[in-house]
Amino acid sequence: MRLITRGTRAGYATGSFVTGAFGTVPGLLLLPYLTDSLAVPAAVAGLLVLVPKAWDVLFNPVAGRLSDRVGVRRPFLLRGGVATAVLFALLFAGPFTGTGAVVYVAVVFLACATAYAFFQVPYVAMAAEITEDYDERTRLMAWRMAILALAILVSGAGAPAVRDAAGYRVMGVAVALLMVVGAVATYAGTRGVPASRRVSTGAGVGELVAAVRGSRPFRLLLAVFVVQAVGLGTMLAGVDYFARLVLGEPGLQTALFAGFVGPALLVMPLWQRVGRRHGKRVGLVAASVLFAVAVAGLTASRVLPVAAVLGLMAVIGVGYAGMQVFPLAMLPDVITAEERRTGATRAGLLSGVWTAGETLGLALGPGVYGLVLALGGYVASTDGSAVQSSGAVTAALLGFTVIPAVLALAALPLLREETA
Repeated sequence: MRLITRGTRAGYATGSFVTGAFGTVPGLLLLPYLTDSLAVPAAVAGLLVLVPKAWDVLFNPVAGRLSDRVGVRRPFLLRGGVATAVLFALLFAGPFTGTGAVVYVAVVFLACATAYAFFQVPYVAMAAEITEDYDERTRLMAWRMAILALAILVSGAGAPAVRDAAGYRVMGVAVALLMVVGAVATYAGTRGVPASRRVSTGAGVGELVAAVRGSRPFRLLLAVFVVQAVGLGTMLAGVDYFARLVLGEPGLQTALFAGFVGPALLVMPLWQRVGRRHGKRVGLVAASVLFAVAVAGLTASRVLPVAAVLGLMAVIGVGYAGMQVFPLAMLPDVITAEERRTGATRAGLLSGVWTAGETLGLALGPGVYGLVLALGGYVASTDGSAVQSSGAVTAALLGFTVIPAVLALAALPLLREETA
């Protein structure tokens, strides 16, 4: 049983600058970039956000198995992280509108998602190899989630501000630089982490299916995480529309995001204490209920004062922090149990399936939100000046509140004692 140093925790956690930026900014700004800058209809834009990421469902397990076979994870972190940053900058520098924009964004987003897989999957897999201690894994994930909250705060609040001041292209470059910093820092900070064992088996579909089928705890935990990720992705995609259409204050987007993410920087010790005293499963249930109740409260946003809306966002942020840290702390436990049962290295393969599910869930969110906007009659434009109907405003509100709350609770019956 290997306890880890504070330096290793910090080094590993800095990788969240890559995952936080890539997981946040496209979900937050890609949909409005398409609908209000490139004149792509809302339904098509929602599908465009989803389709390239759906590739990850197929490719992420392959990326994970490749890192299993190579036997080391760290080189993937550096190369995959830098490649992701370059392609991300290109994503928001498209020279086309309309149909041309659809083709350009689809191709570049697909390439960016592929590069990101080579960072994200080995990064997640490393957690099972850094330590096998139950509580130490919760501590490691708490550090990671604290840095993730900071990364989301910087990229999620900063990216819209940079966009408003200098445009989408400058914003893309700024976020790409943040990713480069994260990739280099986690590569340097995880020096000395044990390498995975080399394996000689392939990465075929049969092996993938057998690995997932053989671990019921993994399947259940993954299902919970993916369902909740869809809700989180829907809410993330709706921040811009919620601020503009529901609250009538576009400038509140940054404050809403800060109110959502900021508390997560402070509550990680609290969730860590809950996990140590009551277990990770109980912690996840408590966090999910807290999140859902606060999100449901936002349905009254049009009659609530701004301070009350921001207060609810802060409570949502507390719940969100727990909804992230506990599943990610449970994942290494499930992986270790499966490796001991089979005698084979499965960290990369199962982490690939996990990240594929996470990416798909977060990508489904903007797709769902785009569909809700389309059903509400949202009108696309090139400058965001189109007048929206009351139906579009209602759709923006419901997509931001009801759907995330329902999905957060709907996943909980899938939790079982065996996943704890």
